[in-house]
Amino acid sequence: MKESPFHKRHIGPNKKEIDKMLSTLELNSINELIDQTLPEAIRLENKLEIDEGISENDFLNEMLKHADNNKCFETYIGQGYHPTITPAVIKRNILENPGWYTSYTPYQAEIAQGRLEALFNFQSVVSDLTGMEIANASLLDESSAAAEAMSMLFYLRDSAQKKNNSTKFFVSDQVLPQTISVLKTRANPLGIELIIDSIDNVNLSDNFFGILIQYPGKYGEIIDIKTVIKNAKKENLKVIVAADLLSLTLLEAPGNYNADVIVGTTQRFGIPLGYGGPHAAYFATKNDYKRNIPGRIIGQTKDIDDNPALRMALQTREQHIKRDRATSNICTAQVLLAVMAGMYAVYHGPKGLKKIAKKIHFKTIKLENILKNYGFTQENKYYFDTLKIKANSEEIMKIAEKEKVNFFYVDQNTVSIALNETVTDKNIEKIASIFKKALKSSFKPKKVENLQSRLPNNQLRKTNYLNHKIFSSYHSESAITRYIKSLEKKDLSLNHSMIPLGSCTMKLNAAAELLPISWSKWNNIHPFVPLNQAKGYQKVIGLLEKSLSEITGFKATSLQPNSGAQGEFAGLMVIRAFNKYRGEDHRDICLIPSSAHGTNPASAVMAGYKVIVVKTDKHGNINFDDLSQKVKENKNRIAALMITYPSTHGVFEPNIIEVTNLIHDFGGQVYMDGANMNAQVGLTSPSKIGADVCHLNLHKTFAIPHGGGGPGVGPICVAEHLEPFLPGNPFIKTGGEKSIDAISSAPWGSALASLISYGYIKLLGEKGLRKCSEVAILNSNYIKKRLEGAYEILYSGIKGKVAHEFIIDCRPFKKNGIEVVDIAKRLMDYGFHAPTVSFPVPGTMMIEPTESESIEEIDKFCEAMISIRMEIDSDNPSDFAMLKNAPHTEKMITSDKWEFPYTRQKAAFPLEFVRENKFWPTVRRIDEAFGDRNLICSCTSIDSFVKS
Repeated sequence: MKESPFHKRHIGPNKKEIDKMLSTLELNSINELIDQTLPEAIRLENKLEIDEGISENDFLNEMLKHADNNKCFETYIGQGYHPTITPAVIKRNILENPGWYTSYTPYQAEIAQGRLEALFNFQSVVSDLTGMEIANASLLDESSAAAEAMSMLFYLRDSAQKKNNSTKFFVSDQVLPQTISVLKTRANPLGIELIIDSIDNVNLSDNFFGILIQYPGKYGEIIDIKTVIKNAKKENLKVIVAADLLSLTLLEAPGNYNADVIVGTTQRFGIPLGYGGPHAAYFATKNDYKRNIPGRIIGQTKDIDDNPALRMALQTREQHIKRDRATSNICTAQVLLAVMAGMYAVYHGPKGLKKIAKKIHFKTIKLENILKNYGFTQENKYYFDTLKIKANSEEIMKIAEKEKVNFFYVDQNTVSIALNETVTDKNIEKIASIFKKALKSSFKPKKVENLQSRLPNNQLRKTNYLNHKIFSSYHSESAITRYIKSLEKKDLSLNHSMIPLGSCTMKLNAAAELLPISWSKWNNIHPFVPLNQAKGYQKVIGLLEKSLSEITGFKATSLQPNSGAQGEFAGLMVIRAFNKYRGEDHRDICLIPSSAHGTNPASAVMAGYKVIVVKTDKHGNINFDDLSQKVKENKNRIAALMITYPSTHGVFEPNIIEVTNLIHDFGGQVYMDGANMNAQVGLTSPSKIGADVCHLNLHKTFAIPHGGGGPGVGPICVAEHLEPFLPGNPFIKTGGEKSIDAISSAPWGSALASLISYGYIKLLGEKGLRKCSEVAILNSNYIKKRLEGAYEILYSGIKGKVAHEFIIDCRPFKKNGIEVVDIAKRLMDYGFHAPTVSFPVPGTMMIEPTESESIEEIDKFCEAMISIRMEIDSDNPSDFAMLKNAPHTEKMITSDKWEFPYTRQKAAFPLEFVRENKFWPTVRRIDEAFGDRNLICSCTSIDSFVKS
């Protein structure tokens, strides 16, 4: 099978460079390297049944043909999704800009001030519009945000509620159906009893701990939430409001009515439908709950010179720190989409947003008047953008489909019409004509004309919002373009240098893979349209699921989870459903190695399991004796073992089949975390090592960009016996015959982003995919070889080789007074993002180069690391000071005053190659503790904050 022309674009080293690296490793071929790295027992005997790769041009032509099979009707379905207008300046300068979409989560704040500011703006928009004190920097979708809120309030029950076993949670029957489905998934393992009913029918005094209401409701009705919240508070209940953020430019903020948590989606802020995603959800709450908020929070702080700066705040509450004590497993969020949504608000400003909302509202009033003139009844007394019309649904549907229009059909006699910012008078006329055609010929029109607002007077917005100058400064295209560029220049991304983050797989995100997501026939499809309107999507989704099943060796795949952590939760819930089906729901223990990702124990607890930690041995492998003992002690209770392969220590454990066989012998299932799949594709597979289910990170192995912390896609692939339990959806038939409830809002999660991974597989083909794994392992071992004299390699395989990543030990440098963080900050002066710091072992760095980096770039990184080691070992006190002062900013280097015991040149240009493409951090080392002690997470005067 021949290689595709694309593999030469995607894979960094050419043949000559590959031969050079092999020579450095004293090997004759890549096959010899793989033989010394992968245990023979788990090698695939046959090649993957995946077609050979195609050219970029052929791929784009294929995607055009698939796109033509999608039907872009005028869509008024609503249900949490609305057509919107993405400003071209935001699309071009953010969505299509690798300076924004190839960066990583901003753990290294000094080289991430741009997207931190963009996310800070996003939080400010959310806090202002909801009337809450604090907001996070996005969640995955509205449904999972509501589930996170419910879980948070469950853990925050007061002592009396815990004593009384208050486990009931009320959900209004006007909440979106997909949200209710996701709530069911999350509630069950936590022992929460959902009561779904009309707010008028429920006695809230009866063992409830919280309630969830939709504002406006799923069919558009605006209820008196002020009274609902007041009544709930009388019973000491906490209140979640799922709110349409755009409507809050006209309606009073629920925070001003004493709501506890407000959640929703920011999709209406310029984010395309994308057949369900990706879209950034929001989560806003009170300061009282700041240490319980799921997800990342961006907060103000200062650097060591007291300059204002931004950073991720309160990280000790997150899963990578708290592990099995975390109340949420959220890791990847929707940062790129949050940046776009925040910039939409910056570009339009408060007046512009209000103008858009008013336009939608009065178009809706106009349509209501026309339909009333035709004799139709509209049932919503108060509404923002959605009408609930009494009509013959079957007749309306028949006419609407001929006119290429989608409505939401509530029942046989009710049609819901949700308008949006794209609607024109011509659209209104077309909608009206559809209803007119459904009338009997004898009908005589009435004359109704009432243009008064249909918003309740007692709930009109009285409080101001978006008063900070950032929201009134960039309303021309020149101004917003320059602002976006100024932020982009503050961030280090893959378009500057390699990002060698272990367990993150920062590989090339090829332009050809990304192009189709900008095409309207892909990004303008509502997730709940009839399947015959999304034949292009259905074809590509089917082919992608088939390819992922083939790559993993499993029977079936679900694309619904929209992050790796959600994939973990989904996989564990599938195992839970399987055990219940076979009458073994007493299996409640999940075994997890101590080296596992923090999401693993957090996901296991969310799925209702008790976590038992398994030790690792001195070689970094699962301690088989400890595992055996714990399995035998709990032999009838073992539900699952969660493993990562190759391990997070960067080695292919030689006895992995013995490990998985042990679990199966005692009736358990094996879950494989797919974070390290980039070392497996085409060489081995999760099925081959004995797993029953795995998730994949399409934003790692399969080339979806990280976007600064999202989007992600975390599909699960399962063996045949687990297929019936794959997650479903309340609108579209998905999943298995005995499907668990939904994991995400949309049937196929972030479907638009999944197109990228389909492109990656199509372009590379079987041979290219396998070569990616081989070269990723080669690049890793080459760096290991180059750094061996300078750093201790913590773990290696039996034959001295590592997988696609490895760990260097920085703890010995403590005797010199140097911490691992000093090395991370000094690397910025050399133009590099640090490898993963202190995971999975504190005081270490985990390095992963991926297959996309050339030997030239890899050598620069190695030279930087070796140079830093020389600085560490130096007897000159000035070198110690230089490491402690890193990173060095342009402002610092060009200052008239220089009081440091080393030269400016050594600080800023430590090696000659740095001069060629110097990247300047925009702030000096961040004061982490100051930001947590003085938490501010939305726009204020940053100078006054630092002075305080």
